[in-house]
Amino acid sequence: MAVFASVLVASVRIASLNLCSDEYLLLLARSGEVTSVSRLAQDPAETSLAPLAQRVPGNRGRIEDIIALRPDVVLTMGSNGGRSSGAIARALGMRVVHLPQPSSLDEVAANLRTVAEALGDTRRADALIAKLARLRASSPRIGVDSIYLGHGGISQSLGSLGAQWMRTAGFAQRPLAGGKLSLEVLATNPPKLLLISDYRSSQMSQGERWLTHPIVARTPARRMTTDGRPWTCAGPLMIAEIERLRRVMR
Repeated sequence: MAVFASVLVASVRIASLNLCSDEYLLLLARSGEVTSVSRLAQDPAETSLAPLAQRVPGNRGRIEDIIALRPDVVLTMGSNGGRSSGAIARALGMRVVHLPQPSSLDEVAANLRTVAEALGDTRRADALIAKLARLRASSPRIGVDSIYLGHGGISQSLGSLGAQWMRTAGFAQRPLAGGKLSLEVLATNPPKLLLISDYRSSQMSQGERWLTHPIVARTPARRMTTDGRPWTCAGPLMIAEIERLRRVMR
């Protein structure tokens, strides 16, 4: 994977306004092509790409933060793609590329192609898309009865993008009312495997204390920890995490 490979002259300069769009850009861009990323991307507690993000100016997800940088392209996702921001960017001669929030693995691949195209070379996405395709093709036929567990019992909804990623690792997310695990279910009908997110686990909170409840501690389910940061966007950073989880499962 070529990340920020060295080049003499950047062919295009792109600013990203959203943590999830930052992820695609930082994975595919070369040196000099990233003008700005969101401040969240510069936080190691939010993403493993923080060391790369810290090399460029951060923004607060607002078009006003990047006007002086004059990027050629503004990359957005989610609420950062409002009409007013887009209109301002276009009036200043900037191209706006709005990535849809993906709801499937196919859409993750499509976003990779879109960002590679914005960078002027669709081939840059080929390696990651090929890895994703191999993961999907080699997914176990039968997944282990599993529940993703985040702070406060938050889990993954059946059919969600997170649940699709779990399936590629060999985990079958159990249906849960409201996408949340209750202590009652865990006590009376535990899954075979709990996939526990370590997202900001060092910061004690009510949700973090939930994970230390005696019922959680005594569950007979196999416990496996996952890096919770990639699950926030469930984008291409999940590829490496799924590969890691597969190795642990062996």
